[in-house]
Amino acid sequence: MVSTSKIKSVDFYRKIPRDLTEASLSGAGLSIVAALSMMFLFGMELNNYLTVSTTTSVVVDKSSDAEFLRIDFNMSFPALSCEFASVDVSDVLGTNRLNITKTVRKHSIDKNLRPTGSEFHSGATATELKHDAEDDEEYGEGSVSLNGHSFDRVTHHYPILVVNFFAPWCYWSTRLKPSWEKAANIIRERYDRESDGRILVAKVDCTEEVDLCRRNHIQGYPSIRIFRKGSDVRDDHGHHDHESYYGDRDTDSLVKMMEDLVAPIKLDSQMISSDNSSTKLETGLKRPAPVTGGCRIEGFVRVKKVPGNLVISARSAAHSFDASQMNMSHVISSFSFGKTITPKVMSDIKILLPHLGRSHDRLNGNSYVTNPRDSTENVTIEHFLQVVKTEVMTRSYKLVEEYEYTAHSSLVHSLHIPVAKFHYEPSPMQVLIAENPKSFSHFLTNVCAIIGGVFTVAGILDSILHNTMRMVKKVELGKNF
Repeated sequence: MVSTSKIKSVDFYRKIPRDLTEASLSGAGLSIVAALSMMFLFGMELNNYLTVSTTTSVVVDKSSDAEFLRIDFNMSFPALSCEFASVDVSDVLGTNRLNITKTVRKHSIDKNLRPTGSEFHSGATATELKHDAEDDEEYGEGSVSLNGHSFDRVTHHYPILVVNFFAPWCYWSTRLKPSWEKAANIIRERYDRESDGRILVAKVDCTEEVDLCRRNHIQGYPSIRIFRKGSDVRDDHGHHDHESYYGDRDTDSLVKMMEDLVAPIKLDSQMISSDNSSTKLETGLKRPAPVTGGCRIEGFVRVKKVPGNLVISARSAAHSFDASQMNMSHVISSFSFGKTITPKVMSDIKILLPHLGRSHDRLNGNSYVTNPRDSTENVTIEHFLQVVKTEVMTRSYKLVEEYEYTAHSSLVHSLHIPVAKFHYEPSPMQVLIAENPKSFSHFLTNVCAIIGGVFTVAGILDSILHNTMRMVKKVELGKNF
């Protein structure tokens, strides 16, 4: 058995009997200062241990070719009709996607950006509409020309009013004119205006009746509108609910469309029958026209991570547009790249890096307004966006992948149809933000160093102070003797 005395011999902290120690006022003061210093330094070390620190580095973006970049947007165009609004995407690799509808929604809005109805469905439109063959056959003027005054009168008089809003300079209006007049003559012979009076075929020249066409939100030529007496002609605010015809434009197709409209209307009452199932044309030929001239476009598209363009424009394969009257003013509610970041994740990011996330929605809330009447016609609004990918890594997992961008906008006079263009350029580099791991053992070591260091320094100071005071006393005693 090892004796107790042998164990005591290895004691590093041998005690001095209390009777052999001497307390001093200077030692008490140094002890208080040492204790306060230990508490202060311990608090500083604890705060440093609990504070998250990060390192930022720039590396090459290692995204594969299979990865696509998502672009989310919500924009309002007060002067662009949903009827012709098109979202197009192109890039430097030759990708060219026109009129994307699968992931894009459109809502008609008024000039104050307020929605005026449910979602606008543009439907599928034929890529090439059928017209009559171009020949020299003579035809009479069968349709009635309307102006602002006569238009309001006939919309309340005839159960069915079919109007061709056209422009003489328009190629498609010229192609439609022969078949439209032939169809109007046939309808007039079969349904006399005086004895029958159930339908009237008319036309409006939008170069002369500018206000009338603007009131009916005509932006593409020719536009064939169908007005119904009573059921969808409203007197309030001067707006008319109507339908647009998108079918073939040859004489036979136009006559068939008009006869299908007349069929459910009784000759004696001239009112639309309650069973209007027979008035439904083939799918895609007739759809509700927008009741206002504006459009809110929202949704997302996926693009390759190469420089490209997102373009909002008026587009149609069978209509013409007056570039001088096109107004691409817009208000951007949101525009961002990458996946949508939830508020919780964003708050976690703020803990790591407070200033992160300030540039992922740089365009949000901005308005870009032009007015063709103020000598700013044919104006294309361009936005140049440089996109940088940022990854935030914690000690155990990737917290978020975010895309931030810079934005510069300009107004450009164009010789073509004005558009709203977003030119984006993804950077080949990415920013990597990583959390620096902190060891708990390192924290404990620092705490021990603080305690031991302060205690040792205080002991040294106390010894120096005590010895100095003793020497001073000896000197004084020596002088006295």
